[in-house]
Formats: sequence, C-alpha cells, structure tokens
Amino acid sequence: MTHDEMINNAVEELKMYLPARLRKAERELIHKAIIMARDAHALQTRDSGIPYILHPLAVALIVIKEMRQTDAAVIAAALLHDVVEDTDVTIEQIRSQFGADVAFLVDAVTKPNKEQVDNFQHILASVNGDVRVLVLKISDRLHNMRTLDGLPPRKQWKIASETQFFFAPLAGRLGLYKVKSELENLAFRFLNPNEYSYIQKAIDEDMARTKTATESFMYDALHTVGRELGDSIGWDIRYRKPYSIWREMQELGCDFYHVPFKHYIRAVYDPSDIYFDSNCGPLTEEEAAMKIYTLLAAKYHEQNGSFTNFMAQPKANGYKSLHVRFLNPYGGIEEFHISSENMREQSYYGCVLDSKEEWLKRLTDVLNELAKDPDDMMLGIRYSLFNEDVVAYTPKNEPITLPKGATALDFAYAVHSEIGDHAKFARINGRLASVKTQLKRGDCVEIGTDNGIHPAADWLQAVVSYKAKKNINSYLSKQPKPQYELCPHCNPMPESEIIGFKDADGKITIHSRNCPEAIRTASEKGYSIVAIDDFKASADILYPVRIDITGIDRYHLLKEILNCIVDNHKLSINRLNTETIDNIVKCSISFSVHSAYELKEVTTSISAIEGVEEVTWLSNTQPT
Repeated sequence: MTHDEMINNAVEELKMYLPARLRKAERELIHKAIIMARDAHALQTRDSGIPYILHPLAVALIVIKEMRQTDAAVIAAALLHDVVEDTDVTIEQIRSQFGADVAFLVDAVTKPNKEQVDNFQHILASVNGDVRVLVLKISDRLHNMRTLDGLPPRKQWKIASETQFFFAPLAGRLGLYKVKSELENLAFRFLNPNEYSYIQKAIDEDMARTKTATESFMYDALHTVGRELGDSIGWDIRYRKPYSIWREMQELGCDFYHVPFKHYIRAVYDPSDIYFDSNCGPLTEEEAAMKIYTLLAAKYHEQNGSFTNFMAQPKANGYKSLHVRFLNPYGGIEEFHISSENMREQSYYGCVLDSKEEWLKRLTDVLNELAKDPDDMMLGIRYSLFNEDVVAYTPKNEPITLPKGATALDFAYAVHSEIGDHAKFARINGRLASVKTQLKRGDCVEIGTDNGIHPAADWLQAVVSYKAKKNINSYLSKQPKPQYELCPHCNPMPESEIIGFKDADGKITIHSRNCPEAIRTASEKGYSIVAIDDFKASADILYPVRIDITGIDRYHLLKEILNCIVDNHKLSINRLNTETIDNIVKCSISFSVHSAYELKEVTTSISAIEGVEEVTWLSNTQPT
C-alpha cells in the first residue's frame, strides 16, 4: 500500500467514526483541520518511515472512539496538536482559522521545550479545570506507546518512563481504567521486557491451569443468581495484566505464584432488566448489586473481611462496585466484582462521563496546585497520582479522600493546613490514637490540636499526601538552620563538656569530650579541633534523655520521683518503666531537657529523695 493510500484510508476511517450529532459547520471545521494537518506534515515521516500525518489522524480517532469525545473543537485540536510544535504553523494562525477554543487546546498540548519537567508543568498549568486538555494529551501518548516499536531503544525507554511515571497514573486518576491499564502495561513491556515476558507467560499458564475450575464456579454462581433474578446478568472472568501483578509482587515481596487473586469473576447487570419481585418493580443499581451479593452469600462461604462496598464509598476517580470473595467448591477463594453497566462504563470513561463530578474537581484542583510549585512538582506528581485511595470521614460525615497508606496526620492536613500544623492526637472510630496511625477505608477521624504543637522532621516519614508533605516542608524550611551537627553516638547537649571538629567543607560536628568517636578523631585529625562557644540552651530545643533509678521501695516513692520531674522542673515524661523485686525498685524514665545543667538539677533533686540510692542518665537521641 502506498503512503497516499494509507493516508486516504485513515482519513476515511476518521470520517466514518465522526459523531452523528455534529452539525454541518462542525464537520467543516474538522475537514479544514484535516487539510491543514496534512499540508503542514506533508514532508514529515515518523521514525518508522510512515507519513507523520497518520499520527494525528490516529490520535483524533482515539479521541472519538476510545475517549468518546463528541466536541468538534477537541477533534480538530487532536488533528492539529503537533503542527505548532513541529511545523511553521503558529498558534495565531490556529486561532484565526479555527477559533479561540481550538487554539487554547492546541497551545495546551504543545510542548514548550525539550525538558520534560517543564512539559509536565505546562500540561498541568493548562488544565485549569478543563479535562479536555488531559484527554488530548493522554490520547496522544496512547498512540505514541502503541507505535513505540519503531523507535531506538533509548527513546523507547525515555517515553516509556514518562508514561509509567505520569501519564498512566494520570489516566487512572481520571477514571480511564482501560487506558491506564494499556499505558502501564505497554510501558512495562519496554522498561522491563524480560519481567514482562516472564509474567505474561506465567499468566497464560495460570489461566490454562485454573480455567476449568473457575469457569465451573462462575457458571454455578450464574445459575444460583439466575434462578432468582433472571438471565440478563453478564458474567465473565477477568485476568489481571502483567504490570498489576508485578506491582503487587513488589509490594508483597513475593514471587508470581504467591500473588493472590490473579483473576476475578465479574457480574455486570442493567438494573432495569432485573425484577426481583413483580409487585415492587425494577431494582435500583445498589439494590440489584446487594441482591446478587446476598444470593451468592447464601450459598457460598464468604471470606471474612473481604466485602468492600465501593458504591457507598467510591474511589477517588469515581469507581463504584461491590467486591467480595467466596470459597469455591475446590478449596480455593474467588473474588467477585459486582457492578451495573453504568458503573462499568464509569470505570472505563470516568472523566468523560462525569466531567462535573466533585471527584474530578478535586483532581484538577490538585493538578493546578502542582503546577504552581515547579520545585516540588515531580514529588507532588508521585504522591498525588501514584497511589490508590482511602476514603475517611470527619465526625460530620464529610468524606476525605487520601492516598493509600495515609495517616491521621494526612487527614488533618487535608481538612485544613492549620489543623495539620497543630495536630496533637487523633480519635479514630472513637478511640484515641497517634496522629501517625495509618487509616483504613471508612474510618471516622477526629483531630485534636494544640497551638504548642508544630511540625517536626519525623512527620515527613508519617505522611504520604502531597499537601501534608508540602506544608511540613514549608514549616521546616522557615526554621533556623542548626549551626552544628551533633554526634549521633554521644548526643551532646548544651552546658556539657564538649569539643568540635571542622571537616574540609567547613561543617562542624560537636561531641562530648569523653566520646570515643571524638577521641579517635582527635588522635587522627587533631588539627581539625575547634572551640565551641555558642552552643547554648534554647527554650525551643529539647534533648531526649533517660534516667535509671535504683532505690528502696516505700509508700509514694514513685509519686515523689514523678512530681520532681513534672511539677518541680516542669518537664514532660515520655516513657516510664518500673519494677519492684524484693523491695528493691528499679525505674527507667525517659523525658527531655534543655541542657546538661537542667539534667543535673533533675538528677540531684531525685537523688535527694528518701529511698533513692542511685541515679544514672543516658542521652537517647538527637534533639527535637
């Protein structure tokens, strides 16, 4: 087939799939876009040698067939998406000939330069609540990934990496499950071809091995439900893709054969076709799903804790379904996904079907926020797009959507940055918990605050959401930078006997004078010793310590020791361990002090208490 024949066939196919609802003027707009794109790309070929114009024609077809776009401006922009970037056509020409809307879309998907970080920022900044920009960019990337074989390995790896990092997770967050799955698996095939081939072969073998048993169980379930609800429900077996299984292998630290639920049985229904009781008419979507579940649960043993109702608590991308697992007659466990045809369509075309939904607004708000912060944008993309989600609730039953693995501290920041900055404790489902406690789907969370509480460096390890990390980093960056580093072995504190060592970069490390590390360094590099005169106590910095107390037991001994620390010296106790054997008390107390002098005062006071025989101390960790 000649190049002209290939182009003409592609044009005819595109025209054949144009939405029937388009008016004459809209069809003429698209026809004019075809002509401009064909003329602009006339002398260009792709790396595979085929005419370049086949690419925008294919992207326009994806926009129509797979993204279900019926807007003439989007289709025209798909045809013209590369003309400004790759030819002499300007955005002003696009605007004058096709109007402001088409020009906006073309400009939004035109790469500003070769730096991918800038390109990501340009895409995110251009969204501004208009999901069509993302639909165009993902359609472009989908066709590029489908035709990646014609590129040299270096380019394949670059494009596949961008896809795995940004475009596939973005498609998932937009509710475009089929596109997300195809993108991530195409990327996986090019990034890890050996792993991909191994897992795909293992999947094929697993399908052959389990086919008979799974189909038998599915048909038994079909008949069980069909006797009550009729035969209009569609049943099939869905096998997971290589990337999905590979990712779970990494998360669980297991091989392919120990990944659970490599397939699931799907039941899809139209509630209008289901009449459970002729007197009450058709069931709602939720009623039909629950009835199917009830009929299955009446016959098969349900795995405890396996029931997940994504209809009552949809995922962040709008996904709805019922998930549940049952013991099959062969001793295995099968997972069922029960959803209406509308729910299935929603999972495939989320942002297309529900462009006004609240979940989509939340996503575009996040993308706009990322675009404003180019320095942290890549980290933000990772934490905002990559994770699955968890929905928790405020005491007023307001849903808060967070990434998988989120803690009560993430929840606090999601409610309001001020609440996050001063979060002291949480009540999760009514029970007191640390703000670092990981949340589960459906948890009800209340955050207790204290204006004396502020973000600490270790908070960064306790959060996974972009907003939380950004706010914590912002607070920490405004705090005075320490002049010195403290030896992690001896953990010196102000007003103790200390010595400093300056390295080649000018960094000074402080040690206690009796620290073995300091003695070794002094003997090797005595010339690096420096005097430390300005390592002073500060009201804002505490140094964790532990004291060990030995004494003779008597009434109220422990009370007097604790009063000495808390009431007399106004210090907070972090941990207390005490044991009495044969009237001998051994007590270990962890708390924090501002200086060695303050610690000495505490130990002296405790030593003076009747019955205390010995008090020793040990510094615990770095200051807080």
